[in-house]
Amino acid sequence: MIPTTVHGYPRIGGDRELKRACESYWDGRSGAADLDAVAARLRREVWESLRDAGIGTIPSNTFSYYDHVLDNAVLFGLVPERFRAAFEAADDRESELAAYFAMARGTGDLPPMEMTKWFDTNYHYLVPELSPATRPRLAGGKPLSEYTQAKGLGVPTRPVLVGPLTFLMLAKPAADAPEGWRPLNLLDDLLACYSELLDRLSAVGARSVQLDEPILASDEGRAELPALEHAYGRLGAQARRPELLVSTYFGAIGAQALEVLKGTGVEQIGLDLASGPEGVAELARVSGLGDKTLVAGVVDGRNVWRADMPGKLSTLGSVLGLAGRVEVSTSCSLLHVPIDLDAEPGMDPAVRERLAFAKQKVDEVVLLGRALSEGDGAAAAELKAARGSAPASFTNSRVRARLEALGGATTRVGDGRRTVAGKEPVLATTTIGSFPQTPEVRRARADHRAGRIGDGEYERLMRAEIDRVIKLQEDIGLDVLVHGEPERNDMVQYFAEQLDGYATTANGWVQSYGSRCVRPPILYGDVSRPEPMTVDWITYAQSRTDRPVKGMLTGPVTMLAWSFVRDDQPLGDTARQVALALRDEIADLEKGGIRHIQVDEAALRELLPLREESRADYLAWAVESFRLATSGVAASTRIHTHMCYSEFGRIVGAIEALDADVTSVEAARSHMELVGDLSAKGYRRAIGPGVYDIHSPRVPSVEEIEASLRSALRALSPEQLWVNPDCGLKTRGYAEVEPALRNLVEAARRVRAELGR
Repeated sequence: MIPTTVHGYPRIGGDRELKRACESYWDGRSGAADLDAVAARLRREVWESLRDAGIGTIPSNTFSYYDHVLDNAVLFGLVPERFRAAFEAADDRESELAAYFAMARGTGDLPPMEMTKWFDTNYHYLVPELSPATRPRLAGGKPLSEYTQAKGLGVPTRPVLVGPLTFLMLAKPAADAPEGWRPLNLLDDLLACYSELLDRLSAVGARSVQLDEPILASDEGRAELPALEHAYGRLGAQARRPELLVSTYFGAIGAQALEVLKGTGVEQIGLDLASGPEGVAELARVSGLGDKTLVAGVVDGRNVWRADMPGKLSTLGSVLGLAGRVEVSTSCSLLHVPIDLDAEPGMDPAVRERLAFAKQKVDEVVLLGRALSEGDGAAAAELKAARGSAPASFTNSRVRARLEALGGATTRVGDGRRTVAGKEPVLATTTIGSFPQTPEVRRARADHRAGRIGDGEYERLMRAEIDRVIKLQEDIGLDVLVHGEPERNDMVQYFAEQLDGYATTANGWVQSYGSRCVRPPILYGDVSRPEPMTVDWITYAQSRTDRPVKGMLTGPVTMLAWSFVRDDQPLGDTARQVALALRDEIADLEKGGIRHIQVDEAALRELLPLREESRADYLAWAVESFRLATSGVAASTRIHTHMCYSEFGRIVGAIEALDADVTSVEAARSHMELVGDLSAKGYRRAIGPGVYDIHSPRVPSVEEIEASLRSALRALSPEQLWVNPDCGLKTRGYAEVEPALRNLVEAARRVRAELGR
């Protein structure tokens, strides 16, 4: 029988139980014992559901209260210095959890760890902070305790950890690290900790352990082959340990990395053959893996389309002779997809029949294993139901004809001298778009969706909230206002619900970070805009104030990045379709008198390919789609954009090429790092580096924000600098937001006064 496995499974629960349990704990409505009980139940449900589905090897230690990279840091005692005292003093479960969540969310006095995207996904991880003074040690026992819990339930599991190379290469030097020092310098010290853990896991009965090394799919990882050989040569040679699965994903890792792993003592190698189908040819190039097991990731763990079963069987047939044994798997953890398609009975059947969520992908893995073992005939009925061609109804000939007619002459070329739209001062203050969504606002939206209130009452309630937000911003003293987005559930879903070619889910929740869950829409066909989407709300807000109000849209790249996107045409073609719909919306906003229009591209860096060879093509279509959306505006209309929680240094040229007048970016957790990158590249447009972190409940002081502004002014001219939070304020409460914004405005006023402006 061909064995089967998955690399991981969603940990939030079918009804987002983890989100509710964490938020209850943070609010003081429950204690550590309550939170731990929910966690234990969620883990048990996952293990038993995988066992009952027929998965042969079940992963453990994939659960996390907040983030698996943070868990790895805590496991090995790699705690930032500012949190060390709290960790060392923790002597019960309450204080342990308090210290853990402080790292993720910050406290009144201590800023949280930096947060950024997990490779090219929309999952956020917490960035470890390391220095030469860091002393790794095996400080925790989470993998052991979760393995033991599963074992007690009669479910043998394979513990999963972030691999040592990936962990160290995703870490950053702490503030006290000398120039040029690299976290990878700690490799030997950290390997000693992994060795100790492997020994302990072997002692309690673990037969295999999975070490995730997605860094090998990137150029940075491929450049560290000596470190790869050293790490797995050492771990592979360890006398007492479980078998080792080195799991790679998010792309092919190259023949050289395969040769290195093949030469070590590890028993299993996992390859993502969905994102990196060239891995099959690479395997052949190295003459296979010898007697090692190939964990073949053929079922896509990142998208929601049903697998092409004949195609997957063909791939598996191609690799059967290239390894001692083949195990069928998902391409990566199923963390990135919703849990169960059966929770979507109301979806359009034409779309639904082409989809597979986590539960259905597990079934696909099991079916492939059975078909490979018993022959196609044994699973003929199920294989026949595999995904076919998209129906003709998914195609819109008018959209395609319009794009063809536009050709390439659709984008403006900025020269940095666009007419100023208003009379904002230097260090103009604004926000990113959303304001806190109160229980009353959420209730009104839910009541309207359920038909409990009509359109007229819903509009009255939303306009009353807009009135309140506009008045509050005027009172605080912000220069460019927003309408607060009370009518929006999510910055992508809101637009997807109004665009043809998109489907949305009722329960398709996916973890973004911590307790934050989103419902990515499904882009299945050609995209068009039947009618204006935001114009009535924005023009109403502008009618309530003499100050400028920004129109708020989500850009084409982000609409793709935070959706599950059709895989039957190039992403660039799909982005152009979305851009055309946004172009029409921008034209209507401008006709309505809106002179500041923000087109958020929060995910521009996120989608950057992991390999240099693919980046130029991606950035070309990404920039083109943004400019296609924004190119029709008058010179007096100011185009804004926003990007968040990513490493931007590599795409400074693309940010410039967007031709946006103002770019606001996350900068608080990364300590204004991007500002230096932009300055070094000669960036000449306006930028709003976030001066406080909205993902933490702490309120920054006026002095703290002043210090951030002065830091930014060392690299930017006053005319270039805008003042804003890192991101939208939807997830925060007014008790935090109002004092933080008042401090922001006061800090800008003080720095302006120093500048004599």
